[in-house]
Amino acid sequence: MNIISEQKKHEINSFYYSFISLQYIFQNMISDNSLNKSTSDKNISAQRLADLMLDMGIYMLASGAHCGRLASNLTRLAVVWRFEIDLNPSFRGLQITVKDLDDTSNTITRYKSSPSHNVHLAVLTEVSHLSWRVWDEKLSIDIVEKEFAEIKKKSSYKEPVVALAVGVSCAGLCFFSFGDIYNALIAFLGAFIGFCIKSRISKMNFNPMIAIAIAAFVTTLISGLGSIYNIGEHPEAAMATAVLYLIPGVPLINTVIDLIEGYLSSAMNRAMFSGFILLCIATGMTLCITLLGIDNF
Repeated sequence: MNIISEQKKHEINSFYYSFISLQYIFQNMISDNSLNKSTSDKNISAQRLADLMLDMGIYMLASGAHCGRLASNLTRLAVVWRFEIDLNPSFRGLQITVKDLDDTSNTITRYKSSPSHNVHLAVLTEVSHLSWRVWDEKLSIDIVEKEFAEIKKKSSYKEPVVALAVGVSCAGLCFFSFGDIYNALIAFLGAFIGFCIKSRISKMNFNPMIAIAIAAFVTTLISGLGSIYNIGEHPEAAMATAVLYLIPGVPLINTVIDLIEGYLSSAMNRAMFSGFILLCIATGMTLCITLLGIDNF
């Protein structure tokens, strides 16, 4: 099974590289440009390029990119600068082999671990735009390194704004579940406070699974008061929707995409990670419901 998956990944990486290389050659034939490296990029060392791609790759993985997107963005850079790359992404890191097509001795294989995952779609968009600029404008590696350093400086979403958005989204889902305004308000309050507690625990460098379980417990505790005191028309709707902000949507979606594209090991890692998050959510909810004595949920 491992041999099959490794062969499949190698075939996919080769397909990405071949397809983008042909596209690049065709584009240069039309524009009558040379396929040789520009003057500023003739002496790119494989180690320097590998370090840049590893930095970009793990930053994309941590920001919520699936493996196919990672491969396409990095392959654009490799083709423009006349390199061949082989990627082996996983949920916790990235291994890359970089080979200079003009000097086969200029080859290196490197690995780098990924930081903790924190979905940031704006970062993915910026990196994708940068890779296309390299493709279209033939940017040098010096410019790319500087611009990527600026991308890394982009601040994350403000915590109060995210907490407010989380509360509003859960309240909206409560309405979709036939809850009334009182149920929606309880769902909003539970999700808002639960998210703030989860963020605070995460900043204390506790295991993220502990933060998720505690957040699920607190959120269910707040929304469960609606069932105890019979607040609103459907108090169970508030309990069911208030914890939905904890569902690992991006990892689950990326699991399916990676499975379709053949990145089996990464897909399995994402699936197990997502499944354990769901288990932590269920643990926190079950413990709280048991302590509250709610038997009709």
